[in-house]
Amino acid sequence: MKNRPEKDVTGRHASASDNKNKKLVFDVKTPDTLMPFLLSVCKGKSRTTVKSYLAHRQVSVNGVPVTRFDTQLKEGDVVEIVQGHVEKPFVNRMLRIVYEDDYLLVVDKRNGLLSMATDRERVKTAYYILSEYLKSKDRSARIFIVHRLDRETSGLMLFAKSMEVQHKLQKNWEECVLERKYTAVVSPPLKKEHGRIESYLAQNKAFQVYTTNDPEEGELAITDFERIKSNDRYSMVECSLETGKKNQIRVHMKECGSPIIGDKRYGGIPSPIGRVALHARILRFIHPVTGRELSFDTGVPALFESLFR
Repeated sequence: MKNRPEKDVTGRHASASDNKNKKLVFDVKTPDTLMPFLLSVCKGKSRTTVKSYLAHRQVSVNGVPVTRFDTQLKEGDVVEIVQGHVEKPFVNRMLRIVYEDDYLLVVDKRNGLLSMATDRERVKTAYYILSEYLKSKDRSARIFIVHRLDRETSGLMLFAKSMEVQHKLQKNWEECVLERKYTAVVSPPLKKEHGRIESYLAQNKAFQVYTTNDPEEGELAITDFERIKSNDRYSMVECSLETGKKNQIRVHMKECGSPIIGDKRYGGIPSPIGRVALHARILRFIHPVTGRELSFDTGVPALFESLFR
């Protein structure tokens, strides 16, 4: 492994009077586990100190903050350690930040939280929470929503820190976004192991999305699905979006004859886990400024898994 020159958070070489907040950057030369790797490069630091780096999100792998000591490292990975004072970590029971840089925020939203304000609710939204978080650090900071999730859907969302970055992402969405996968639990169980659904979707005056055969009335929506597991009541399904229309997966699962459980709006049966069983699990995209590929996977919610035990 090669130890690069120490830098502070602005990228300047650290000096004796300029090292309150230093960033150490290391290249991983051979596969390893994060904790042993950190102990080997943080010479003179105790195990307790190294654990505190992880707890306070001071360690990043390939630009993504990590907190798990058993994170697996591959050859070519880049590990960054920020030493010194760090800001108080963001904590909110409805929202978790999984990635942040000067241009973007990627968050994991809980079900029940609106993406942005409506006529009835302006405060209990992901947009408001993140806006207040950024303004706590810089009163002039602003946040821009790139894409939305339904209130009932949990999972990964992407926000921009400037209108320029927002426009760049939205204008080049199909080129920037390499992968979007959702996990759903549907009932009755799916008979097909996999398939593709293509239909035109439109919206009525009650904001209900429906399928139409008229391409001039609706917009083409394409969903690929794969059955992950099944029992006598449910199937767990992984859905990949080729298009991103409103309520697309919910309508397409209804078209399959197996609506998402808890989704009363689109024919789903009552949910034994108390929520609509739809989660935006994977988001992989090209960073609009740096050009780097970023990939995030929040895993399958434990409540979903509980239906198959």
